[in-house]
Amino acid sequence: MLKLRDYQRDAIDALYDYWGREGGSPLIVVPTGGGKSLILATICQELIRDYPDMRIMIVTHVKELIESNYRELVGIWPLAPAGIYSAGLGRRDAHAQILFAGVQTISRKATNLGHFDLVMVDEAHLLPRNAETQYGQLLAGLRSINQDLRLVGMTATPFRLGEGLLTEGDGAIFDAIAYEKPIGEMIEEKWLSRPISKGMATRYDLTGVGKLGGDYKQNALQAAVDKFEVTRAAIDEVCAYGHDRKTWLLFCSGLEHAYHVRDEIRSRGISCETVAGETPSDERRRILEEFKAGRIRAVTNNAVMTTGTNIPGIDLLAMMRPTLSASLYVQMIGRGLRLAPGKENCLVLDFAGNVSKHGPIDAVTPSAPRSGTGEAPVRLCPRDGTDPTGRCGCGSINHASARVCVDCGFIFPEPEKEEKLSREAEYVPVLSTEGAAWATVKSRTFRFHPPKIESNPPSVKVTYMVGMKTVNEWVCPQHMEHPNPRSRQFPKTKADRFWRQHGGALPCPTAVDEWLSRQGELLPTAEIQLDYSQSSKYPDVKGHRPGARVVGDDAANDNVPWNDADEIPF
Repeated sequence: MLKLRDYQRDAIDALYDYWGREGGSPLIVVPTGGGKSLILATICQELIRDYPDMRIMIVTHVKELIESNYRELVGIWPLAPAGIYSAGLGRRDAHAQILFAGVQTISRKATNLGHFDLVMVDEAHLLPRNAETQYGQLLAGLRSINQDLRLVGMTATPFRLGEGLLTEGDGAIFDAIAYEKPIGEMIEEKWLSRPISKGMATRYDLTGVGKLGGDYKQNALQAAVDKFEVTRAAIDEVCAYGHDRKTWLLFCSGLEHAYHVRDEIRSRGISCETVAGETPSDERRRILEEFKAGRIRAVTNNAVMTTGTNIPGIDLLAMMRPTLSASLYVQMIGRGLRLAPGKENCLVLDFAGNVSKHGPIDAVTPSAPRSGTGEAPVRLCPRDGTDPTGRCGCGSINHASARVCVDCGFIFPEPEKEEKLSREAEYVPVLSTEGAAWATVKSRTFRFHPPKIESNPPSVKVTYMVGMKTVNEWVCPQHMEHPNPRSRQFPKTKADRFWRQHGGALPCPTAVDEWLSRQGELLPTAEIQLDYSQSSKYPDVKGHRPGARVVGDDAANDNVPWNDADEIPF
């Protein structure tokens, strides 16, 4: 039987804890390659063990995911009362106690399937808020039978293009993030391969490319990108940087573009195939099997390999598809982050400018919700960014013309201008910690920090002694109770992550006083990862490494309120 990794067990326990405290419909956020299928399978096994009459549905939109999730369950539980309902897989096991289903097949048949107690949606970032969609019809049908139906979402990216965070805004289907495992932690803990990037001399000119539904118009995008001289220049760079890479995956801006990129690669004597929605199932299966086995070196694709793709050997990703979707950007890079024997890292070649647009994958901020066809008149204060003064953002929505956040005083950077095609190499790190370094912590203290704004919650000020100076960060264990509905949930998630990483018992504290009274549960912090790229005076704490527990440690502080000149970043 497969043994759960610590974070997988934490995710499951956090879900149970959330149900016990809140009820509702939570999200579990685990990066691509983090083993979401095993988490889903274990939840099913444990719930049926404890509640033998429970009925569970696991639903998604890709038949490969349906099949892999089903196989994961029967792999750990061969006699599981499970079945599949998917036209693409040729099965309709309508009466299974645990049903793995395709939303396209099942959306209009929900009332014929009987009572379900729990629905878990894999790739939940694809679930729109519109009740008229396939997911909306499915949930409405199931709830017409059971009004107490529970809903859980699994995703690597808890935001959706044009809607922002899945837990916020009008019509949000999910209530909160019950658990989140940051992609940066997964990489540092060596559960995922490290992405590295190079400066690309070839970049696309998107002048005049319009937008539709929050992203670039497909036909106009392909017309702007699919030019012979640009494709040839890009593949020159791919071949130069990828000469010692074994498995290349290239994301293209349309079907014709994917074919043209394939042909350019083949002209260099390199084996390459194309996978698209139009590719017959048998042909697609053959290509991916040979790609996975190493008999095909490169595959170009058009919008089909961003989800449901499990090819660990991918060690080169070429982004030749510009996108305004932060979720799609993270999903694309996620294809190259799985571990494989002999694979040291994954090289990301970004011709599309996606990294500069969305930021490093471990620091992506989703766009605020939009309406209409033009740019929304809002500006989102970055949830975990720092401004030139070292002040952290709070996630609040401001007017587009704002230069300073109205809630926390964060100073917004000047807007960047669109770049045209250039032969001057542009380098933007794909991982925020590329310029960060680990520092030894001599001591750590926690103190109560009152809010600067009365309506905001208090926080815990964490002070580290590093060498001869102090470094501060703030964690907010009760941010979920923030009275301002615009406020993001990230600070609470960050606090819970710190607590679990340092060995604190569950449930996590929900108030500053509780945190301070229970601080003895925490392991000491041995090292912190400091990033000075935004400020040489106020480094950003990017990561933590807990140390061993020291028996007989004195209390870290006396738990009294502490006031100083630092401004609270929430």
